[in-house]
Order: sequence, then structure tokens, then C-alpha cells
Amino acid sequence: MSGKAKSLADQAYETIKQNILNLTYPPGMPLTEAKLAEELGMSRSPVRTALRMLQTDGLIVTDYYKSMTVKEITEEDINQIYQLRELIELPAFKLIFDSDKYEEFSYRIEEKVVRMCAVASDPFAWEIADIAFHMEIVSIYENERIDRIYHNNLSELTRMGVHSVKNGMEIQQTNDHLKDLVEYMRQGDYEHAVKILKDDHFGTGRTTAMSK
Repeated sequence: MSGKAKSLADQAYETIKQNILNLTYPPGMPLTEAKLAEELGMSRSPVRTALRMLQTDGLIVTDYYKSMTVKEITEEDINQIYQLRELIELPAFKLIFDSDKYEEFSYRIEEKVVRMCAVASDPFAWEIADIAFHMEIVSIYENERIDRIYHNNLSELTRMGVHSVKNGMEIQQTNDHLKDLVEYMRQGDYEHAVKILKDDHFGTGRTTAMSK
């Protein structure tokens, strides 16, 4: 019985989490055990367990009256996440060129861009592919601690990315620019390649994430 309850709790956790990340449950949306249990077709007990797990993840917050809502995406959150990404990714991108691995990485990154193009009609799937693109850049460090920093912030990275797309970040245009980035990398042209990374992902991405 306990195994079944745990399995149901895991199912509830994954479903609710995905709905938070893809903004089906948008920031600030109230959540109740009863409504979620009805929606998921299960009892309130596994839903309650799932909600506790999501509170631990920082995706759900409670107020003084213990009412639950999806965590808001604040301007401070966005600035902190983008500052973190810039601090880690821009030196990583430079290292790819400084270590003369730009041609090798151009093919590795191209695989991620191909995936992004393949799922362009689905903002959530595209954002997952986009994160894989960024993690490919960071992999140049071969540093497990840095990898963990990204994994620890994966939910917020995903949610902010989907938020950016819904606020006007153009997937097709971004994909086209990333194809150009790959070509610049293959040519060893750091200046043009990093400009695309800065403009599209740290410029447009941050600006559209800030939009209401």
C-alpha cells in the first residue's frame, strides 16, 4: 500500500511540477488539494505529499493562512538567474575558443540547435532543448560543482524561459541566430558568436522575462 501511495505521490509531483514549469499553472495561481486531486483523478493524500515536495523545491509558497500559490517570478529572481548565467556561461564560451575547441563544440552545439528547431512549435520542449544548449557550453569546464549549480536552478531556468517566450521572445528568430552562431564558431569567429549569445540569450531573454 505504501509503495502505491508513493508512486501516486510521485506521479502527482511530476504532473504538477510540469504544469508549473510550462506555465499551465502560472505564477501566483492558487492551488488546493481538493481541486488538484479531482484534476489528477486521485485522493488528496498523494497530492498533499506532492505539494510538500514542491514547496521544498521552492515552486510553491504558502501564506500566513497556509493557502498555497505558485511562486511568482520576480524581477529580483530574473536578475539573479541571468547574473548567474552570465558569470558562468560567458567565460565558458570564451574558454571554448581559448582552448581551440571551437570547431569541436560547434558540432556539439549544432546538435542542440537542431533539437531546438525540431520542437519549435512547443515552447516548453523548446526551452528544455535551449537549456541543453547552454549546458553544452558549460560542459567545457568539466566541473561537477558548476553542473550542480545549473541542475539546482533548472526549474527556475525553465520557467523563466517559457515565460520569456510567452512574453514575445521569438523562437524562430532565436533558432536562426543560433544557426549563425554555429557557423561563426566553426570559423573561429569569437566576437560575432558571443554577440549572438549576449544579444539573444542575455539581452532579449532577460528583457522579455521582465515583461508582464
